[in-house]
Amino acid sequence: MPELPLTEQERRVLEEKGTEHPFSGRFLYLDSPGVYCCRRCQAPLYQSDSKFDAGCGWPSFDDELPGAVRREVDADGRRTEILCAQCGGHLGHVFSGERLTDKNLRHCVNALALSFTPQQSTSGSQTAVFGGGCFWCLEALFQRIIGVTQVTSGYSGGDADSAHYRQVCSGNSGHIEVISLQFDPAEVSYDQLLELFFDCHDPTSWDQQGADKGSQYRGVIFCQDAAQREAAEQHIERLTQARYFSSPIVTELREAAPFYPAEPEHHNYFNRNPAQPYCAWNIGPKLAKLAAKYADRIQPE
Repeated sequence: MPELPLTEQERRVLEEKGTEHPFSGRFLYLDSPGVYCCRRCQAPLYQSDSKFDAGCGWPSFDDELPGAVRREVDADGRRTEILCAQCGGHLGHVFSGERLTDKNLRHCVNALALSFTPQQSTSGSQTAVFGGGCFWCLEALFQRIIGVTQVTSGYSGGDADSAHYRQVCSGNSGHIEVISLQFDPAEVSYDQLLELFFDCHDPTSWDQQGADKGSQYRGVIFCQDAAQREAAEQHIERLTQARYFSSPIVTELREAAPFYPAEPEHHNYFNRNPAQPYCAWNIGPKLAKLAAKYADRIQPE
């Protein structure tokens, strides 16, 4: 597979053997099933079930995929460096004897050296991806819905092979702030999720949700398959025929696109910062409205 272009920060890690700041990596708290790959050559490196929280500030794994990682004595003569066996990109270091897991190994890996390929959904779980303003708000709303098992804030829809908050906020990357959620269709249907989504964002506003202005706040549904697109089209048609909104619906329907999890500080944001002004003034009232209208769909505290 051809090597992908790197950002300056990624190049500093993979090619110059640099180290990202602790607790800054986007995959630090990600717990979705899938495979972690080399950011440069996309070679599979680690299964998600080997990832654990070592408390060190970098993604940690206690096992690699067979033949995926090469070990060398570090330039400091003390540590063991780990590299992608396929392209030689610097990943981090491996440590043993810490007794953090049964395998007694810790691959301490820079998140900038990694990409993530989610596991394909099984028949018991499905994925929905929605964008409608700041992802802090959408995350907090959908986290409370019965049948939604996981909500991850992130970015999708741009042309670049990666996405970072400052880059997305510039409005020049093409990416949109979105949430990717896993849901159990036996407990909540995609149609019900669409109903909630259209009630918790303004689908008549182009590139703006409330005070949040810019193309990164565009209303969008990334349809994961033909069935989701048909359901979304029919839902929009019903709302239009019923004149539910006074202006035309401009929320976009797009094909599924690569999803990039947001930086750690953006995950579970409202639950960690309920008194923060944006949360208190914007998200809190929306949660109250949601609870009043959809009381039968809200998870118990």
